[in-house]
Amino acid sequence: MALTLATFTPFSPLLVRAKRERKATTVHASATSASTEKVEIRVCVNRTCARQGSRETLLTLSGLAPPGLSVNSCGCLGRCGAGPNVVVLPKGELVGHCGTPARAAEVLAWVCGPSFDPGTNLEALGLRKRAEVALEKGNAAEAVALLSQAIELNPSGGLHVLYHTRSAAKLAMGDNAGALLDAKEACKVDPKFPQGYISQGDAFLAMEEYNSAEEAYATALDLDPSIRRSRSFKARVTKLQEKLMAANASS
Repeated sequence: MALTLATFTPFSPLLVRAKRERKATTVHASATSASTEKVEIRVCVNRTCARQGSRETLLTLSGLAPPGLSVNSCGCLGRCGAGPNVVVLPKGELVGHCGTPARAAEVLAWVCGPSFDPGTNLEALGLRKRAEVALEKGNAAEAVALLSQAIELNPSGGLHVLYHTRSAAKLAMGDNAGALLDAKEACKVDPKFPQGYISQGDAFLAMEEYNSAEEAYATALDLDPSIRRSRSFKARVTKLQEKLMAANASS
């Protein structure tokens, strides 16, 4: 279901309309609505906003966003110096000074409505960040524990990313079956999440189920053709091809 704009009370004097002459309207989700408007958040990563931390804002919004809400980068939105600036489409609502995780969560609470609890979602995101650091240091068990805490919070945003990340941590521990279950759960939460299928492929590859790994990687590629250029994805495909050739040669 496409996300729709929730009722909003302005939280900043820097919230402006892209078209000032158009009176603001509120779009509500309704079973009787003839159509719904898909919402997208774009974050300016142009030079001035980038210096003010917009790339971090982009990562935060992406990590907090629920399935179905697109978060993308964009060029200059104007109001340089009042950034980082983000715009919420299709209404063209521009929000300035979106430079902290709390501010990003505030924007998402406006977009998503009461279903999005900023505190819970920020806590889950913080746990995920700690888990990613632990995983980078080789502490996979610690990462799994932190991610399990985050999943228990049942955040409305980023739950699919938590399962995807825990899948990677479990794979690093050698828990291939657990990694596959988490990867499948990530795709259950968000069926259009390509990284979830990549995680499935990684788990299948570790379990020597090469045909299933190939199918999972192909699904990820169908969802996001741009990953074809990714060095890590190319490495996965190369490894899979080598395994398939070795398996065919021995059969």
